Amino acid sequence: MSLPSISLKFSKNLEKFYKKIRLYHFATEITLRTQRALSNICKITSLFVNNFVYLNKIIKIFTKKAFFFRKQKNINISTKTNVFCKNGRPNRANSAIKRTQNPYICITYWLQLAFMTDTNTAMSAAQNAAESAAQNAAENEATATTNEIDTVEHAEMLLAQDEAIAKRVNEGATLDEAIDPSNKEFGPLAHPEQVQMRVAKRAMLLKEGVQPYPVHLNVTDTIEKVRKQFDGKLEAGEETDTEVGIAGRVLFLRNAGGLCFVKLSAGDGTTIQAMVSKKEIGEESIKSFKQMVDLGDHLYVRGRVISSKTGELSVFATEWAIAAKALQPLPALHKELSDDTRTRKPYIGMIADEKIRDMVRRRSHAVASLRRTFDSHDFLEVETPMLQTVHGGAAARPFTTHMNAFDIDLYLRIAPELFLKRCLVGGIDRVFEINRDFRNEGVDATHAPEFTMLEAYQAYGTYDTIGALTKELIQKAAIDAFGSTKVTLLNGEEYDFGGEWKQITMYGSLSEALGEEITPETSVEHLGAIADKLGVERDDVENHGKLVEHLWEHFYEDKLYEPTFVRDFPVETSPLVKGHRTKPGMVEKWDLYVRGFELATGYSELNDPVVQRERFVAQAKDALAGDVEAMDIDEDFIEALGVGMPPAGGMGMGIDRLLIALTGATIRETITFPLVKPLR
Repeated sequence: MSLPSISLKFSKNLEKFYKKIRLYHFATEITLRTQRALSNICKITSLFVNNFVYLNKIIKIFTKKAFFFRKQKNINISTKTNVFCKNGRPNRANSAIKRTQNPYICITYWLQLAFMTDTNTAMSAAQNAAESAAQNAAENEATATTNEIDTVEHAEMLLAQDEAIAKRVNEGATLDEAIDPSNKEFGPLAHPEQVQMRVAKRAMLLKEGVQPYPVHLNVTDTIEKVRKQFDGKLEAGEETDTEVGIAGRVLFLRNAGGLCFVKLSAGDGTTIQAMVSKKEIGEESIKSFKQMVDLGDHLYVRGRVISSKTGELSVFATEWAIAAKALQPLPALHKELSDDTRTRKPYIGMIADEKIRDMVRRRSHAVASLRRTFDSHDFLEVETPMLQTVHGGAAARPFTTHMNAFDIDLYLRIAPELFLKRCLVGGIDRVFEINRDFRNEGVDATHAPEFTMLEAYQAYGTYDTIGALTKELIQKAAIDAFGSTKVTLLNGEEYDFGGEWKQITMYGSLSEALGEEITPETSVEHLGAIADKLGVERDDVENHGKLVEHLWEHFYEDKLYEPTFVRDFPVETSPLVKGHRTKPGMVEKWDLYVRGFELATGYSELNDPVVQRERFVAQAKDALAGDVEAMDIDEDFIEALGVGMPPAGGMGMGIDRLLIALTGATIRETITFPLVKPLR
């Protein structure tokens, strides 16, 4: 791919790049070195971009106010790609550029080169980088196309095999004659023998004029209802005149001559036995039953409720029909499912494992409880945008996407906070939302890239009142989902959410752990020295607040077992929180820790637009220095605050984490369909 052919991509990104510079510039004296860099930037980017309007605007901003790229003798513009330049020479640049085809990252690399090298070297390196990026993009596109073709070809091959089996059945072949156990015709990636046999049975049903997936069946009762009405009330061998029509999944099947026994399971795991007799339904029907019904099928049975000779509650069938033919066999239900099957095929887990079904139900009960509690306090539930033009509301790396209709890049939201606060501005004084958030970060036992978040805001509340509400929400959810504030975790251990919850302060507890007083005035240098001494990991971009939190986490994060509110955080790490009323340098924020992890957070919300702009600018500086989790400046939100937002308390809590706290499960076990990396 030639350079001119990719110039359009760079041109589109230059506008976005200009807007970032316009938002993040700050007043300072510009250096001669910066002026030389500007000249290099113009020459380098002119190789690839035909739109000089934004270039001129960028240069004017650089000329008036310095862009925050300099950091002592080293400059790190893109920590995402590990590109560093030292002593005028690019280091690890080529491999970094090859890993990305993002034009914005390429442009930041050119800017970096412009600061560190002469014009000719910068232009040559930038051209090589662009060519590598273009080649990498072309290779990725070709690979994606190949994978897509492979997927289509595989699907077409399976479809051809289905049609071949159906053709043989329609031509009069038996089930055994219709299949190809060794897959000589279609190869090793075709249907295995069990699936072929079930496909053949489907074709046989269609040939006989029987729908393997009927639209409607006369289901008059549920398995649960029949169990509740008759369980324990019939003697062995006793029969009733009550006729029911039930349906369920076949989990057990035993054919004993003229009498077949079937265990049917409802969705909640409740089971009942069905008895299919040759005397009752006839020879042809029992023959068809034995031939067509497999484990995993959904089966409809109509008949009288009886108790078998062994005392098993049963339905004695006078009529049966396949409600849905299962083409894929179930795993062995008497064996423990592998973790891979649980996460990649959670529907199998729901069939085979009662604990997985219980998790789905308890999650639903817990969420319903949260909504009832909010309703009792006159909160309104709203829905805010998933796609946002500016990512904000939390310190996290966002996912990005592109909207073709507007030709703009958008972010999947990392938090609904800024929109919910706009509701407060608009006069909705008590508001909450339960919905999905997306954060492009790591995956572990308590973190997932896609998760369900609860956020709530109460006008004229504080972090104290919202803390009391959070406690009530959690305790009522435990009662509604588990029957008590004392829950039994998956490992058999009991945990009590009842009573009063402990409260500590971040600075006070850290001072106690270190044996010296730490205050908002403690210098970054001193905190850094303590961190180095303790072996605490440090960020590339750090400040007083980050160091305080890292040190506190070193001592406490996984050690707070009982429910504990940790209060009064550093101002640097909480850009959306109101300053403390009596403690300068701190904000009115708490984090709730349960069983060694953070469950929820709450604030006295910042509503001063001037202070909010100051906080956003500080975040922007961190972003330009390499902090990928720092927020963008949201001028629309600041304008909304300018209209007037009442004092408020706010809280946020992950629904997945709430289930972790209530059950002792991992986050993957609490999410019904967790995201996993595809095998193909």
